[in-house]
Amino acid sequence: MSATPNRKRGRILAVVAGLTTIGALAAAMPAGAAEDRAQGYGFGYGHGKDRTVDVQLLSFNDLHGNLQPPSGSSGRVTHTNEDGTTKTIDAGGVEYLATHLREARKDQKYSITAAAGDMVGASPLLSGLFHDEPTIEALNKLDLDVTSVGNHEFDEGYKELKRLQYGGCHATEGCYEKNAKGRSKYFWGADFPFLAANVAKEKSGRPILDPYFVWEKNGVKIGFIGVTLEGTPNIVSAEGIKGLKFSDEVETINKYTRILERQGVKSIVALLHEGGLPASSSYNYNCDSPGPGDGISGPIVDIAKNVSPQVDAMITGHTHTAYACTIPDPAGNPRMVTSAASFGKLYTDTTLTYDRRTRDIVRTSVASANHVVTRDVAKAEDMTQLIDRWNALAAPIANRPVGYISGDIDNPADGLEKPLGNLITDAQLENMAAADKGGAQIALMNPGGIRAPFVFKASGSEGDGVVTYGEAFTVQPFTNMMTAVDLTGAQLITALQQQVSGSNQAAPKILQVSKGFTYTLDMTKAGADRIVVDSVKLNGEAIDPAKTYRVAMNEFLAGGGDGFAVLKEHKNKLVGGSDLDALLAYFAAHSSASGPIAAPATGRITVIK
Repeated sequence: MSATPNRKRGRILAVVAGLTTIGALAAAMPAGAAEDRAQGYGFGYGHGKDRTVDVQLLSFNDLHGNLQPPSGSSGRVTHTNEDGTTKTIDAGGVEYLATHLREARKDQKYSITAAAGDMVGASPLLSGLFHDEPTIEALNKLDLDVTSVGNHEFDEGYKELKRLQYGGCHATEGCYEKNAKGRSKYFWGADFPFLAANVAKEKSGRPILDPYFVWEKNGVKIGFIGVTLEGTPNIVSAEGIKGLKFSDEVETINKYTRILERQGVKSIVALLHEGGLPASSSYNYNCDSPGPGDGISGPIVDIAKNVSPQVDAMITGHTHTAYACTIPDPAGNPRMVTSAASFGKLYTDTTLTYDRRTRDIVRTSVASANHVVTRDVAKAEDMTQLIDRWNALAAPIANRPVGYISGDIDNPADGLEKPLGNLITDAQLENMAAADKGGAQIALMNPGGIRAPFVFKASGSEGDGVVTYGEAFTVQPFTNMMTAVDLTGAQLITALQQQVSGSNQAAPKILQVSKGFTYTLDMTKAGADRIVVDSVKLNGEAIDPAKTYRVAMNEFLAGGGDGFAVLKEHKNKLVGGSDLDALLAYFAAHSSASGPIAAPATGRITVIK
């Protein structure tokens, strides 16, 4: 492994070689182990009745820098009651997450906190404005032990990820705070390791960060292998991952499982930034009904069925869904696979029963459940102080009014056409329509780039219906540059087909489209046939496959991101301002206190179900 980050170096296992006597082993015991051994369960040779111990594993995923409670639907979870009715619960916010985790750890002799990627990236302004330093500081205070990388850890490139891991002030913006003497306050980086077992430099083949981490206490050793999805290059900017190679998740986890076993680590947990799609959106849905893993689909199912049986549990993410399923491993034995939705709304509490004699997890004893990060508990004071400190730095920018809305403009996770998507594409089309700005006739927007809704109720002192810069940044946090490009009608139709075929067939990614561009999506069919080709029209006129159209989109899409390979075939690219600038300009031109913007009507995409 490479050098380990800052203040938790002592938690990484030091492999002791050549100790062949009981006396030498006793001398090598960690503090507290002698007491455990005296009770009859030492280093793999105990036979006492207490040879097993319960290890608490707390986990979460896809925080995305949401330090403050996420707003609107992004800050709610659904609970299914015993009678089948449902209710929604406001959830999330790091002040509450800290309180819940600290309460859960009480009276636990063995407790580990782990995460499955996307801790940073696509973050609200409070964290994003400062390149996610506030989130790293908050995770340090949460006593996070380890996390895998996710795709969003690469939003600003590999070098910036290394800075978050090992410390140092930002390459261009420097240090954000001053110490008591008025000097720049150094950023120390993460106290926990980001694991990137399947991300290597193309030239050397060496992982860019530690591939695994071993947690150890009183002779209990549990190894963690961290990977992101192999398809990360399809969903991040190509510039940020230049020179890197992303390998198969299963092959990588199995490789490092063998390495850990050779080091004597028999208990292994995979932290995987890839996930599944449960049949219900309720966080307490039983995805093991009628049988183990029957209620979940998506990429995680095939991965879990092929990862080595020596891996005892899998903590996953990426799909922003909630589940705790027992998907059978290759040997046919149930194995716990969990995910805690997103934005800090849930955390998962898993009990791993560790056998000191075999040094392995008793798989049949593994139990897991998701818990809501409710907002009816006391706020953690240290987190409140952290938020207040960074808010003071951000306030001059964040609180500036930029527009007005007459009601919520939502971004439903399960919607195909989204009111907020319509607003954003209309803003992008207008921004790039002038002849000297690109001459765009159509605008396309990837749904994953829309990170939060606009909420009518005031989030601070700005007043109801007022949109602040901070809120606009939270909706469009990537600062993607806009482009206008040439595409043929045939390429446009292919792009629509790629929404529901190829890499997007299992989980369609429905592009948001600007006004005047319409088509029919037939969900009763499969793959590319879901696009009714003769329904694709611009301003009521059928798209001509041989004709060239000017299309506005962000640089991510223009690079073929999200599986839209055909969009890379564009010609005559003109680069404009950022997507956020386009949205701000639209608010400035079309909204006022007396004339707020309403949620745009849907109907651009006709859906047959």
